[in-house]
Amino acid sequence: MPDTLRERWRKSPPEGEIPNSKRLKFLTIVCIGLILTGLLVDSPMTILRGLWKIQTSRANLLTDYVALGSPGAAFANSGLTTLLSLFVIWRSKVKISGPVMASVFAVAGFAFFGKNIYNSIPIILGVFLYSQLAGIPFRNVVLSATFGTCLGPAVSQITFAYGFPLYISIPAGYLLGIFIGVIMQPLASRFVSFHNGFCLYNIGFTSGIIGMFVASFMRMFGLQVETVRILSYGNNTFMGLTLLVFFSYLFLFGYWFNDKSMKNYSELLRNSGQSVTDFISLYGYGISLVNMAFVGMISTVFVLLLGAHINGPIIGAIMMVTGFGAFGKHPKNILPIIFGIYLASLLNIYDPLATGSVISAIFGTALAPVAGQYGMFAGVLAGFAHMSIVMNIGYLHGGMNLYNNGFSAGFVAGAFVPVIDVWTNEIRGKIRERIIKSETHRG
Repeated sequence: MPDTLRERWRKSPPEGEIPNSKRLKFLTIVCIGLILTGLLVDSPMTILRGLWKIQTSRANLLTDYVALGSPGAAFANSGLTTLLSLFVIWRSKVKISGPVMASVFAVAGFAFFGKNIYNSIPIILGVFLYSQLAGIPFRNVVLSATFGTCLGPAVSQITFAYGFPLYISIPAGYLLGIFIGVIMQPLASRFVSFHNGFCLYNIGFTSGIIGMFVASFMRMFGLQVETVRILSYGNNTFMGLTLLVFFSYLFLFGYWFNDKSMKNYSELLRNSGQSVTDFISLYGYGISLVNMAFVGMISTVFVLLLGAHINGPIIGAIMMVTGFGAFGKHPKNILPIIFGIYLASLLNIYDPLATGSVISAIFGTALAPVAGQYGMFAGVLAGFAHMSIVMNIGYLHGGMNLYNNGFSAGFVAGAFVPVIDVWTNEIRGKIRERIIKSETHRG
């Protein structure tokens, strides 16, 4: 008897892979699961009131939607905002690849602290407008639309922070969001050369530059832009269990569709992860889900072992790095980065259990390709350097760039990689010289 459930999901897939329609259905189920989780936690009325607070907030770092709205509202906002991104992906007829998977999980994660439907729409519209002006298919730039919503707080800031009448602030906020979307793709395509793919959050680095200019213009005209700190506490049991159950589901699903095996995983672990590395295209959809599950579990267990509070920002960090388990990250290249950042947090003036320190350790795995390419010691050093930058760079964009760690990691990779590249090349050159001299002497 054929496995009818499996055949239903995998009807005639190319090269044994799950067809794109099924991948999209899987992600849709994830979104529905987020919404249903919210309904299990809170009543519909509580969720609606919380969603209203979320949509009308400044949304700057660190605005924890679990604290601002409610746990149920935060889960519902994540599910609804991610459904918006999936709709955009579906309409643009983009294949669910590693980068697309990472962008979807990034939206799901940051919709716990900063992204929402209101502030995401204009940036998506701006990227679409750019595609029309440039005469290129929207599907070619859709990642700039989904990842680019990290600057959503700039829209919310203009709309809700300064007390302007809504008939002025809403159009002004949306015009700013559309402008950000228009310039996102051309800038992102240029900035990738700065870090040469060793920062996986290229849009985060690009958005940091844009956010820096936006914040500077606002301050120049007397509109102050400050980071905020709204955080929830005491949710570790529920949040931790929910995350671990979800990652177990990811693992089982991936294992099932990888022919009930760990085939190709050893090859995946040998990949440096330097961008652009699409694990789904290289190693398969199933094993990529398995890797995502491992990355998510490692991040969750790290937080639980630290004894830190699992709140909206930390859930967002865990979800985002999980998505990048299909696009450059795996246990072997993230652990040195996490260790380096944690080591720095023990030695510096910052509390290692503070939310900022914890999310820096998780998000800092944007530098995973450094460890993947140059080894564990280089990864530890890169993580250590990242901690020093990320704690001091948020002022530049006033918390309007949700990918603050991507902004920091871009600078670390841009400055650190050329130095270590020269260093390692010199060491290799000296080793080759010694080998040649030794062989010549023997000859």
